[in-house]
Amino acid sequence: MSTIVSQIDLLPEVQEFLGRSPLKALVGGQEVAASNGETFQTIDPGSQNLLAEVHNLQPDDVDRAIDAAADAYRSSGWATMPVNKRSALLHRLADTLEAHQTALAQIESIDCGKVFAQAEGDVAACFGTFRNFADAALNIQPYTELAIKNHESRVVRHSWGPCGFIVPWNFPLLLLGWGLAPALAAGNTVVLKPAEDTPLSSLYFAHLAKQAGIPDGVINVLPGIGEITGAALSANPKLQRMSFTGSPEVGRLVAEASGRNLTPVKLELGGKGAAVIFDDVDISDTADKLVQAITFNTGQVCCDATRWLVQKNIYDQFVDECVVRLQSVKIGHEMDEGTQMGPVMNQIQRNRVLSYLEKGKAEGAEMLLEGGAAEVEGRDGFYVKPALLSGSSSNVASREEIFGPVAYLSTFDDEGEAVAMANDTEYGLANSVWSSDLSRCNRVAEGMVVANSWINAHNVFEFGIPYAGINKSGMGGGVNCLATLMDYYRDQSVTRPL
Repeated sequence: MSTIVSQIDLLPEVQEFLGRSPLKALVGGQEVAASNGETFQTIDPGSQNLLAEVHNLQPDDVDRAIDAAADAYRSSGWATMPVNKRSALLHRLADTLEAHQTALAQIESIDCGKVFAQAEGDVAACFGTFRNFADAALNIQPYTELAIKNHESRVVRHSWGPCGFIVPWNFPLLLLGWGLAPALAAGNTVVLKPAEDTPLSSLYFAHLAKQAGIPDGVINVLPGIGEITGAALSANPKLQRMSFTGSPEVGRLVAEASGRNLTPVKLELGGKGAAVIFDDVDISDTADKLVQAITFNTGQVCCDATRWLVQKNIYDQFVDECVVRLQSVKIGHEMDEGTQMGPVMNQIQRNRVLSYLEKGKAEGAEMLLEGGAAEVEGRDGFYVKPALLSGSSSNVASREEIFGPVAYLSTFDDEGEAVAMANDTEYGLANSVWSSDLSRCNRVAEGMVVANSWINAHNVFEFGIPYAGINKSGMGGGVNCLATLMDYYRDQSVTRPL
């Protein structure tokens, strides 16, 4: 298998980082190999070229990493330092990430198959998240006095201790920020397990954190296979909090393992989002925005709108507008200039997308835009074409998460039917409603059984807006808002009768 370094113009610091292969974990501020010496490969999804060998951390390695995080919690001063000093260090970390934005974006792009400009946006979101939570922590009162008759009473806020995180392969660095930033801002230490398909940006982040002056052991990054490293992390009784982002199937296993230890767990899982499109929209503009949403990150977005519910009298015109736009999307290698949609993550994911097209068709779906495997000249990557299906909402392609650039269209007559169709799902992550009638938009948005409703937009992630999942899409609290920060404080009541 050839390497990618000779084929793409990478920054010297990226070449030097990849040249350290096999890449080790960072535990207690030190590079650590797997106890049994085992490694795995990470490849570029756009070419199948080798990026690096990476150590596959074992259960005993995970235990030592959590011990390192616990030791750092007790003795590094991170948990006990004044909040302004801790926040200043997190700002220094954010500054360091920003200074290395291009390098991080290159690493993220080639490891995920993510279009380079989108990877740059993910890096910016990551260091922006650290800044936001560092600032928010300055406004958290460590004591709250309680007005209790004949008692002197207060609530004291403490950090928890070592917290575990497992992040997926579709947004490794962005979700690293969403998870680690609030935990660190509150004074906790962390152990992170990145997805085995995309460990590189997390490992590079760990080295930048050490460079920025974060004390050793406060941030620990463990690459490894999910069934080995991830399972050992989620089952470890020494963790005080656990967070997992990924599929509902694996989320259940993480919740079960955490539950045995009574470890509080936060799960952000899959989705099958609906976009409800009424007949008073600007059809061209709405089609353009939803096409951008379904092709962003090659459709590998858990909160994406993959069910398009369209009012009958504009259906044909809306479909025509979408087909024209999707046919013009430029598919290519993630680092090639002009590429609008890169590959999916791996062969498993490409097979998943293609199989759902076949299963949907077998159950009677009409293929409005055929989709299928795509060829990119000179690149042996995992490319697929965008696809549009339509038909009954009972079709498997309408009900199950595909995780690719595929949308399923159904029609409705009136508002009540639209809301009922949107709510006819096991998931509950994110929906959107599209109409020029804002009163109707608000009624429909509030009537959908979902954790996040957006109006005339999809995928809105401004800091301070809670984002979470319900039903099959998750549990345990949201991310990216003040409530997330509060999750990482432990309340203690202190009372004296007078």
